[in-house]
Amino acid sequence: MVVIDVQNIQSRFSIDEIPLGEWASRALELLGRQDAELSVVVVDNGQIRDLNRTYLDRDRPTNVISFPQQEGEGPQGEHLGDVVISIEEAFQEAQESGMRLDERMLELLVHGICHLTGYNHEGVSEEMAREMEEIEDRLIREILGE
Repeated sequence: MVVIDVQNIQSRFSIDEIPLGEWASRALELLGRQDAELSVVVVDNGQIRDLNRTYLDRDRPTNVISFPQQEGEGPQGEHLGDVVISIEEAFQEAQESGMRLDERMLELLVHGICHLTGYNHEGVSEEMAREMEEIEDRLIREILGE
C-alpha cells in the first residue's frame, strides 16, 4: 500500500486543485514501490531557505529538497522520507518557463521522489544524471497519461 501525506504549511498560494498525493502515489507505483510511504510538504521561500541553510549549508531558497528517512520503516510500509517544495520558487519558475504552476509542481515532486528512491544527478557520472532525467521524463509522461 502506498501512503502519501501532503501538508501545506504556507499561506501564499492555494494548492487544493493540485493533486500532489495522487501524483506521488502514481510515481511510486511506477517505480515499483507499492509498499512505500512519503510525506510531501509545500512551503514558502522563507521556510525552504531555513531548511536549506540548516541542513545543506546553502543560505538561499531552492525549489525542492528531499529528506530521506534514515530508519526506513513506518506504520504501513517503507517510509522513504519527505519531499519539500517551495511553491513560491515553483510559481516563479513556471512563469519564467511559460508553464502552469501545477506542471512545475509535478516536475519538482517527481524530481524529489527520484532522489528518495536512489536516483541522483549531483556528483555522479553524466550517464547516471541522464538516467535520472530520463526516469523523470517517463514518470511525468505516464502520470499525465501521455
